[in-house]
Amino acid sequence: MKGSRPEQAVLSRDTDMSRTAETRAVIEGMVDGLNDHRITDIGEFFADGFRWMGNTGCGTKNGLKEFQENWQRPFQAAFSDKTCIDEARLFMGEWAAAFGRQEATHSGSFMGIAATGKRIEIRYMDFWKVEDGKITDNWVMVDFPHVLAQLGHDIFKGEGWEAFDRGDRQSPTPEQQD
Repeated sequence: MKGSRPEQAVLSRDTDMSRTAETRAVIEGMVDGLNDHRITDIGEFFADGFRWMGNTGCGTKNGLKEFQENWQRPFQAAFSDKTCIDEARLFMGEWAAAFGRQEATHSGSFMGIAATGKRIEIRYMDFWKVEDGKITDNWVMVDFPHVLAQLGHDIFKGEGWEAFDRGDRQSPTPEQQD
């Protein structure tokens, strides 16, 4: 990239590193609460103005009530016996991040697919901001295409780039596009 560059890491640039232990405790407590399938009383971990910002298919939840009603309840209705397993966690001041998977049983309707009873894996990444001992923001990526594939629905209709990896199709190059 030539010339001026976009400013990077604006949100985390001035993090207070003395807050790392507090952030870790909040996130670890919240994940334990999620693994206990808490919904009604999960608010102890979230600020009043909490924002949950998910990828397409997940939506954005403004406030704890929207998070509970429009994420937690439908998610737990679709997937029972759910266990969250963070494979890695990082903590830096008021910031935390994790990626991992949830293992669950598809026991209710999900994206129009009736319960299959299949045990599935739900991969995710989370990024949290913790202020004054409460989560204020949560950016989330949930791999819904992977979930749907496990339920027998290919949203890419065979056009996913995994075909390049398998050698089923030749990947295009920028030079070919000119």
